[in-house]
Amino acid sequence: MRTAARVLVPLLLAGSAFAGERNPPQIDYMLQCQGCHRADGTGAPDQGVPALKDSIARFVAVPGGREYLVRVPGASSSPLSDAELADVLNWMIVSYGPAEQAEGFDPYTEEEVAAVRRPPLARVYELRQSLLERFEAASRQTAN
Repeated sequence: MRTAARVLVPLLLAGSAFAGERNPPQIDYMLQCQGCHRADGTGAPDQGVPALKDSIARFVAVPGGREYLVRVPGASSSPLSDAELADVLNWMIVSYGPAEQAEGFDPYTEEEVAAVRRPPLARVYELRQSLLERFEAASRQTAN
């Protein structure tokens, strides 16, 4: 299986490059994000790489969360264009959820990504924790 992937992926990428087309967001995720966040989005929390699965869509539900996802250093500094990064973020939110937050979210646009992408965040972990606390507080308030 790995041998097939080593042959197939470069062929897919070469084909889309020759055709002048962008990669599907799943391919860009595989090339730019999967090395740390893993194919299934589980990350490596013990190595400081947060899970995306059942978590990433929470960020679009709190003020500052959308910008956070664009400005995380791995996203902000990636070689993806603004349009490609918007597509990857939209794909990750829908694919990794949680579904109740991903449902009906306002998709990122190329213009939104371009407007907030730079500079990359310096205090990523602190901001991430603050945003998750805001989400939890909003969830408790909604439940009451």
